Amino acid sequence: MDFSLTEEQRMIRDLARDFAQNEIVPIAAEHDESGEFPAETIRKMGELGLMGIEIPPEYGGGGLDTLCYVLAMEEISKADAAHGTIMSVNNSLFCHALYKYGTEKQKQKYLIPVASGEVVGAYSLTEPMSGSDAGTMRSRAVRDGDEYVINGRKSWVSSGPVAKYILLFTMTAPEKKHHGITAFIVETGRPGFAHGKVEPKLGIRASATCECVYEDYRLPVANRLGEEGEGFKIAMSTLDEGRIGIASQALGIAEAAYEASVAYAKERYAFGQAIADFQAIQWKLADMATRIEASRLLIYNAALTKERAEQSGARYTRESSMAKLYASETAMWVATQAVQIHGGMGYSKELPVERYFRDAKITEIYEGTSEIQRMVIARSVLGGK
Repeated sequence: MDFSLTEEQRMIRDLARDFAQNEIVPIAAEHDESGEFPAETIRKMGELGLMGIEIPPEYGGGGLDTLCYVLAMEEISKADAAHGTIMSVNNSLFCHALYKYGTEKQKQKYLIPVASGEVVGAYSLTEPMSGSDAGTMRSRAVRDGDEYVINGRKSWVSSGPVAKYILLFTMTAPEKKHHGITAFIVETGRPGFAHGKVEPKLGIRASATCECVYEDYRLPVANRLGEEGEGFKIAMSTLDEGRIGIASQALGIAEAAYEASVAYAKERYAFGQAIADFQAIQWKLADMATRIEASRLLIYNAALTKERAEQSGARYTRESSMAKLYASETAMWVATQAVQIHGGMGYSKELPVERYFRDAKITEIYEGTSEIQRMVIARSVLGGK
């Protein structure tokens, strides 16, 4: 398989790299400490076309391919995983779903401003008592004439505190469980919507995350995405795309931790020599480099498989799950080894390695835990059993 980059792919990679290193790196530690949403850099990312990379230009996006998205996500996340999360949710979970399943009117009204970076979009599936098992969600949408009345509490809504529009998944037919879930495009400025608690997260702290509360929130039927009962299908197919983004985020985190470890190993001396001269450190670095490269190949393969699948209408679930599983566990492993190589300094906030360690963990959890990815892959291996 040919993984050589086109000129266009190299250009978007270099654009994202330059922006990330010059604009994001200098502020990353400050925003991680404060938890403040990086509104200014996100606005600039929108101006650069990084918030809707794969969406056609007529809907406000860049009209680029999935590998362009992967390359840009990797560079942004290498500088700061929180920026990567915001970018991933906007691109993968909101824009992709709306482009694939939305009506023309919905695309004109909601997709264009989000894909262009004018406003931020979010995705809301999880509830306090409903995570991997979406069929247990307790929120409800009840049809009332030309409107739906929505009640319930959603949790862990990435970009929730700043999003103007949210892709909401809620029950319209609870007795049908997964088959009773329906998707809606929520306007957060309407009566009946409120932000709940902001989550005090371990990592990706500048990526605003909160609960969202619906109390007799009325939404026009025109804001339903797809038909009643199609929500679970929309959610899962959207997560196929999202997992490629999170895998790319994990790759960026791993690369940052690895490069910091190589540099530190050359600079830090012990027992009269650089610690890079010790075989114990060399083997850690060798394993880091190998796992990172393997992750990259899985991610690129998933991106190219997605491009082919969307032409034929096929799914690329197995490839995206494999990429997400391996890359996220690689990020956590590499970040752990990076802290170990740095010793005491790896445990200090003076260096960014401890931030990479904290940020890496979430990639094994959100958009499908590692355990869920293994279940998905196993079903594929066993022929859908």
